[in-house]
Amino acid sequence: MSGDPLVDSFGRTVRDLRISVTDRCNFRCTYCMPAEGMVWLPRREVLTFEEIHRLAGLFVERLGVDGIRLTGGEPTVRAHLPVLVAKLAGLRVPAGSASPLAGQPVDLALTTNGSTLRSMANELRAAGLARVNISLDTLQRDRFVAMTRRDELDRVLDGIAAAQEAGFSPVKLNAVVQRGVNDDEIVELARFAREQGVEVRFIEFMPLDADGRWLADDVVTQAEIVATIDAVFPLEPMPSRGAAPADRWRYRDGRGTVGVIPSVSQPFCADCDRVRLTAEGQFRTCLFATEETDLRARLRGGASDDDLVAAIRRAVGSKWAGHQINQVNFVRPRRTMSQIGG
Repeated sequence: MSGDPLVDSFGRTVRDLRISVTDRCNFRCTYCMPAEGMVWLPRREVLTFEEIHRLAGLFVERLGVDGIRLTGGEPTVRAHLPVLVAKLAGLRVPAGSASPLAGQPVDLALTTNGSTLRSMANELRAAGLARVNISLDTLQRDRFVAMTRRDELDRVLDGIAAAQEAGFSPVKLNAVVQRGVNDDEIVELARFAREQGVEVRFIEFMPLDADGRWLADDVVTQAEIVATIDAVFPLEPMPSRGAAPADRWRYRDGRGTVGVIPSVSQPFCADCDRVRLTAEGQFRTCLFATEETDLRARLRGGASDDDLVAAIRRAVGSKWAGHQINQVNFVRPRRTMSQIGG
């Protein structure tokens, strides 16, 4: 039976749960991980599928969450991922929920680098995965190698095709834009997405890089991105995003849509409906949170469902108003993106 919605002290209702299933990754993207020296979590510290399913069930059945996104690291390197997908796909939003998905299966999505999708896209789809986002920051092979430290562009492009062939719709691409790195490819990435029938979502570069070298000047803003595309492929704005992270535009010629996630230049904290669970069971109320709630310790210590729900509610009750990037009191999280979950 559905309980009261999960609402923070600013009146924001939590609807979206991001679950990191592993801290490991087969890439070493410069804005996410160091080239060397990552110490992976011991297997015993990572939540089991049963533990993830139990927590996810509480979020959906007791706390009003209707969307779950699996992240990493790279989630597809977690062994037997389709088994977890099948477990989570069986969760249903309570019929009495205020969600538009009341009585229906939870909206289950995956964010991946796409390099292994050819081998598992069909299996993930059959297990109940509804949607997939694939990271693609460049279409140039040499640049791809420099940005990811891996020569895998062809496999990623094939993974995009595999996702479409498996029936995922829409397939979305995520492109992190960095000034002087790949900002000269904005139009080409938009062109590629138009030609392939997918939506690209450009993401402003955020201060979560492993080397701590992020500078505000490296950020290509939403306004710049949209103006660059509009000059070649005229755009018109779509209705307000609500709690979704991306502002969206449609091409005036009717050939698809494009999105921008303006985390830095136009933070959407006031409408945020997301919370996060790390691979080792730490609950975070914000991507940039500096404090976490240890749900794994409670799980393994014999906590009841009521105890877990109460701990989650307390944490959400203390969620801050926003991350304060570009303000003097901003504090970088101790973790990099790969350790938090995208």
